[in-house]
Amino acid sequence: MFLIFGLRTKSERLGLVPMDCRVCGQSGSMLLVREITRFSLFFVPLFRVRTKHVLYCTNPLCGARTDIGAGEARRLLAGAPR
Repeated sequence: MFLIFGLRTKSERLGLVPMDCRVCGQSGSMLLVREITRFSLFFVPLFRVRTKHVLYCTNPLCGARTDIGAGEARRLLAGAPR
């Protein structure tokens, strides 16, 4: 009997947030992304293993990735213009 299982991460774009990059210091927009990792059995996602929020710098010379907490992501989205 074969048992096929694994983890799959999907990214969901939440929006652009105006702020300074923590790495390069460039002022501009940061891309806010939610990454959800799920456990799969026979290619069927069963349950959520981890949820992370990440800020990506949109400066092409930087492109830094910064992990943030869920509370900070909610705060940034509430203050961001829609």
